[in-house]
Amino acid sequence: MTSLDKRLSLLFVAFWLLIAMSLPLLAQEGREIQPEAEQLMRLANQARAAAGVPPLQWDRSLAEAARKHTLRMASEGPIAHQYPGELNVSERAGLTGAHFDLIEENVAVAHTIEAIQDGWMQSKPHRENMLSPEVDSVGIAVVASRGVLYATADFSRNVQALTQEQVESRFSELIQRTGVKVLADHRAARAACIMDKGLPGSDSLSQPAFIMRWESSDVTHLPKQLADHLASHQFQEAAVGSCDARGDDGTFTSYRLAVLLY
Repeated sequence: MTSLDKRLSLLFVAFWLLIAMSLPLLAQEGREIQPEAEQLMRLANQARAAAGVPPLQWDRSLAEAARKHTLRMASEGPIAHQYPGELNVSERAGLTGAHFDLIEENVAVAHTIEAIQDGWMQSKPHRENMLSPEVDSVGIAVVASRGVLYATADFSRNVQALTQEQVESRFSELIQRTGVKVLADHRAARAACIMDKGLPGSDSLSQPAFIMRWESSDVTHLPKQLADHLASHQFQEAAVGSCDARGDDGTFTSYRLAVLLY
């Protein structure tokens, strides 16, 4: 091997050593940093404990929505809650499968996790989002890019995803506790649920004396008006029906119901 060949060989080895040393840095650039996201959650829950509010629970769907937005922040530069052509935070979270009736978002860019947390705590709206007793879930994403950390935290009040039958069962149980019998046939109530008023094709003999329709994400309490009617002891039977909610944008989780009292 000539001296030139040896020099070329050494240069070749040095080149690939440089590439190998650079690979960890290249892999880190633009990637999601789960440990840092977990650190931000711990810091948030420490701040909530100091404020006397319950801890946040991790929500994978919120984290996925936060991840997608954080990647966009890292690629587009100046941080923002919504970029041109991007869905808003409730729509982004809804598409990833999150179920909620309240959602807030914090975004930040800084050199360290501690600086991100400190910035949120020093900002009144960001601090209020983090410490709100109204939220119980969080999804966080952190992305390293251009020597800084981009972060998104989506806070929400989680709503359990229930089927039509499960919703009807929940409210049937609440009504039965008042002493009113709940009919097994849901067809009339489901038909009433779809309509704004009246009943389709009902026999006059089976017309209910009272109909109530409403939408809510709360399946643990009866509406006051309905509870008052049940407490009047004027009714012996009830029919419960659920149908698709009519939310404005379809991203907030709520349930639509109709209850017929006989």
